[in-house]
Amino acid sequence: MKWFWLFSSIVCEVIGTTFLKLAFEGGKHAAWFGVAVVVFYLACFALLGVAMKHFSLGTVYATWSGVGVCLLALIGVMFFNDEVNALKVVSFVLVIAGIVGLNLSGISH
Repeated sequence: MKWFWLFSSIVCEVIGTTFLKLAFEGGKHAAWFGVAVVVFYLACFALLGVAMKHFSLGTVYATWSGVGVCLLALIGVMFFNDEVNALKVVSFVLVIAGIVGLNLSGISH
């Protein structure tokens, strides 16, 4: 169940950050995107707090931020025409490798 809390928090953070991008791009729905940012970030941090009961602080935060960053980079490339190059791909692979290493290290709460 601890992974459910962590990944639910990551999903809320990714959705909230995506809505933040949309809110600041303007348009007729910008205010609604802004409301969604607040809702998803509140849910994100509430779920992250629950996840912190089950993981060490460094591991939970590294997993949360690293997976979130990688997912947002994919969303940026797929939906917002962000550039991608070999160095970015290698860097994201290293981020994921670091997260896996932390979780396999046996350090848990």
